Amino acid sequence: MSILIQNGTLLCPNGPVKADLRVEGETIVQIGPSLPVGDSRVIDAAGKLVFPGFIDTHTHFEMNKGTIRETADNWTTGTRAALAGGTTCVLDFAEPQRGASLQSALEEWHSRADGHASCHYGFHMTIKDWDSRILEEIPRMTQQGVTSYKVYLAYANIRVSDGVAYEVIKAVGKEGGIVGCHCENGDLIDAAVAELKAAGKRSPASHPLSHTAAMEAEAVTRWLALAEQAGYPVNVVHLSTRRGLEAARAARRRGQKVYLETCPQYLTLTEEKYRLPGFEGAKYVCAPPLRPQSDVDALWQALEGGEIDTIGTDHCSFRYEPTKMLGKDDFSAIPGGIPGTEHRPALLYTYGVKSGRITAHQMMLALSQRPAQLFGMFPQKGALAVGSDADLVIFDPNHLWTITAGEQYQNVDYTPYEGLEMAGRTDTVLLSGQVAVEDGRVTAEGLGRYVHRGPAGFWR
Repeated sequence: MSILIQNGTLLCPNGPVKADLRVEGETIVQIGPSLPVGDSRVIDAAGKLVFPGFIDTHTHFEMNKGTIRETADNWTTGTRAALAGGTTCVLDFAEPQRGASLQSALEEWHSRADGHASCHYGFHMTIKDWDSRILEEIPRMTQQGVTSYKVYLAYANIRVSDGVAYEVIKAVGKEGGIVGCHCENGDLIDAAVAELKAAGKRSPASHPLSHTAAMEAEAVTRWLALAEQAGYPVNVVHLSTRRGLEAARAARRRGQKVYLETCPQYLTLTEEKYRLPGFEGAKYVCAPPLRPQSDVDALWQALEGGEIDTIGTDHCSFRYEPTKMLGKDDFSAIPGGIPGTEHRPALLYTYGVKSGRITAHQMMLALSQRPAQLFGMFPQKGALAVGSDADLVIFDPNHLWTITAGEQYQNVDYTPYEGLEMAGRTDTVLLSGQVAVEDGRVTAEGLGRYVHRGPAGFWR
């Protein structure tokens, strides 16, 4: 049976439209005013917004598997939580072991996700090693639908040299893909951590002091210099500072194609959280860290002006007890990461659309269309259009509720957004034409499928 969504405001590529939308099977087949009901099941979306399914460009499910630092959310719980919030596709980071092939990581991540996911999914590929063997694997990754990659300029166990980063950009660019980068200066982080610990400053309050805005800005500048030399567009993940933003602006003025991602935590929370009493600040330890309000304001202004392209969560959920407590006597040993995939759409609507900072159409661009374009899924995903996949979100802008850990799907014992009052909620989700969320509750699990992605799509 087809499904007819009536009376809603559709967030279409060119702007909001008051119209009906019909789904047949897994596809949007009709959009228009006052469509006939026929034998369709009717969903009344009066007073609600209808979005293309949201895409989380940055998750870490089932990370550090089998270790004391394993994340709380695996593919079952993490994608169920994502779906509950309106995310119909996630892009997670496959990470090979040192010395292992990219293919081995891809197969491992498929084994974790296939048959367990409740929303659709794809994989970015992390590059740790670089040699002729890895270079030869890049085209094989393309054939298997992996067209985006990530490198780190920080952390000894995972970072790459500037020379390697440069070679990765070229190799992936030739394949039509895109590389994102964790932009922090690893040497300066290590030096700052050592200095703070030597001074006896071991609490979570020291975390932002060891990951300063200067460290991000330097790495963004360096990353974009490498990209300029290589001659291909690149992505900056989880941008958190005005100074990093200014470095990207300078590159764009030079004519570079630079794409920017930020995260909900950098739009809603500030570094004051690290100074909470006791060890509470550990709940907020992530990298980059939370920043001052001035950086939050700068990122909102950039989002409003269309300078920020995507909003991922960097969802990396560690339990407070016992995992975050591993760093009780040493802030640098606190596992870095926070949960967020479930609450991202409501946070962006409440703090962005409802507050008047951005429009609902801009929210759609950041959460749906731009991620689909950049990561090779558009227009099958990320668009309300005839022929596009029937991944849809019916969002109630009038539903008032409060975020609490006790009522979340995320499999973790806290939320960094505890007690925040939301002015809007995902009400209904269709995944490939099937109703999977009703009245804000997940009603169908395990429907997620792997998304074979094509070349990156550039619009700048």
